Amino acid sequence: WEKRVLRTIEDPVEFVAELKYDGASISILYENGRLSQAVTRGDGFQGDEITQNVRTISDIPLTLSGNFPSKFYMRGEIYLTRKNFDKINASRAEEGLDLFMNPRNTASGSLKMQDSAEVRKRGLSAVLYQFVSEDSSAETHWELLKQTKKWGFRISDQARLCKTLDEVKAFINHWDTHRHELPFEIDGIVLKVNSLRQQRQLGYTAKSPRWAMAYKFKAEQATTVLNQITYQVGRTGE
Repeated sequence: WEKRVLRTIEDPVEFVAELKYDGASISILYENGRLSQAVTRGDGFQGDEITQNVRTISDIPLTLSGNFPSKFYMRGEIYLTRKNFDKINASRAEEGLDLFMNPRNTASGSLKMQDSAEVRKRGLSAVLYQFVSEDSSAETHWELLKQTKKWGFRISDQARLCKTLDEVKAFINHWDTHRHELPFEIDGIVLKVNSLRQQRQLGYTAKSPRWAMAYKFKAEQATTVLNQITYQVGRTGE
């Protein structure tokens, strides 16, 4: 991926490395400093309108402060911490209900619930990672992240600006080893070219930006011990 980038970009290239949160992707429209609409990313072309449910998530500001464009989009991820996921399942176990399988599907399903009060009870979290607007004086993605934090958005504390691919590799290796120390689940790392000018030079393929890529961690494996085999004869003798 770096070699493809450098075939197009002659100047030095910096990268921003971010955690790949295992949750539900959303896009939020802000107009005049107020949350106007929120939708799931869906298939990339059409998603579900979830504005009222997103308003219940404390990590997402309803109104902004500072000097911001009159209209822009923020993209991010809605997720459940392991602690809140366990709380939800403990409550369901007490009620005799089936347990949810994983935090990602639970977060995604929660966003589509009809009752916003129930969504609030689930304790969803959010992290915002992409500012989209024609009106910005920033020159880098890293600068935009810092700006949006000042406006009131929660961005990832673990994101890093990397000057070289070796720094990127060190970031990947660290979180591949230490990801279980996080209070939420991740399934990889997202890398973005830092310069917005270079992003425009690289452009997009039919499905994704050429200036970003996702590095997925290997699937976790576990060993199961077979303790006993019991044979039974069916009603038909088989």
